[in-house]
Amino acid sequence: MIGLIYNQPIATGEAHWQSSADVMAQVEAIETSLTALGRTSVRLPMTRDLSHFLQTVAAAKIEVAFNLCESIDDDPFFVAHPAALLELLGLPFSGSGSAALQATTDKHLMKLILRGAGLPTPGSFLYNGEESYDGDDLEFPVILKPQFQDASIGIDQESVIDQPHRLATASQHLYRRYGPILVEEYIDGREFNVSVIGNAPPQTLPVAEIDFSGMPGSLRKIVDYNAKWAPDSIEYRETKRVFPTLDDELITRLNDIALSCYRLFGLRDYGRIDLRMDRNGRPFVLEINTNPCLSPDAGFAAACGAAGHDYTAMVAQMTTFLGDRMV
Repeated sequence: MIGLIYNQPIATGEAHWQSSADVMAQVEAIETSLTALGRTSVRLPMTRDLSHFLQTVAAAKIEVAFNLCESIDDDPFFVAHPAALLELLGLPFSGSGSAALQATTDKHLMKLILRGAGLPTPGSFLYNGEESYDGDDLEFPVILKPQFQDASIGIDQESVIDQPHRLATASQHLYRRYGPILVEEYIDGREFNVSVIGNAPPQTLPVAEIDFSGMPGSLRKIVDYNAKWAPDSIEYRETKRVFPTLDDELITRLNDIALSCYRLFGLRDYGRIDLRMDRNGRPFVLEINTNPCLSPDAGFAAACGAAGHDYTAMVAQMTTFLGDRMV
């Protein structure tokens, strides 16, 4: 029996409910694929009521689990807790462990580790509510990102700041809502996603690029919250994923950086590294997506498709990883 462990989405209409609801698309798609593969699964939602969760896990008699939890009760501080609980239970589960999840969810910590390892990432500063900070040690424009949020929560067209005199007000506004803010140099250039699958050794999948060519000149070319979760927005319509033909040298550079990140942070089974390339052709790591979304229309499944593997084949590969973990 395979457990499908996931966070209970917040109610429709609450702030950021669209990104929260996406976990159910993952549950349904994996459940369908497991059935096609002749495997039996059971849904196991996780909330703060751990006593109830532990009872349902014991009653289900699961042997392994797909960990699809993106948090608990949509609290970004609890991204790693579900994995930690499964580790304490000794239950084999898909995806990365709690240490990797914690290190990559904290955007500031992630960038400190990247710099320590000599991997390229834009200059940045963690804003903790200081009134006098003007960002004079960074090159403008900069982009503001909540330290602990994912799914582009807290990022919109106003997140890119061109002038230093606007930084303090914008940072304070975002800080009041989300807490500490990563102030990062904005790389105006091409954006790539490199998905990685497997262990010992991990392998890169075809490189995806975000096509911003249809974006109006008045809008920043960024993958903000609207671009991911608001189908009626122009950001969503004009932010397209493509799999371009790239020269071998660029592919090698992007793949080498992605694999270095994957190994450095101890990612397991699958992950996605997001990069931007500046006008001088230099790639910079923006995000390390540990346990990225597995919805059929998400980037990781698309990369598997570009490599010739349909969704069910992808799920079959994940079950193989789980089987190896039981030995």
